[in-house]
Amino acid sequence: MIRVVLDNLNTHTPATLYQTFPPGEARRLTRKLEFHYTPKHGSWLNMVEIEFSILARQCLNWRLPDIERVCREVEAWAERRNAMRAAVDWHFTTTDVRRKLRRLYPQ
Repeated sequence: MIRVVLDNLNTHTPATLYQTFPPGEARRLTRKLEFHYTPKHGSWLNMVEIEFSILARQCLNWRLPDIERVCREVEAWAERRNAMRAAVDWHFTTTDVRRKLRRLYPQ
């Protein structure tokens, strides 16, 4: 079994496999996959997507001539970002989670 961790984007479903592959192949793949969805708010996957967006805007928003230059630019960007101790500032509190996911947090 292959465990697939996904965010809750509406396109991240087994049905997408049926849109991409013939039915027999989609069924074969679906039987091998176990889907695990991250929370809609404040998940680590959201943080990764935010970081990639920042990387794209701050570092990769111009033409770089070759992969070596891309690697150097990304490494320098990551070093600067880490030196700044940059972090995602979530405004989604534990209280918010308990309210939105109350079925998972019985009283």
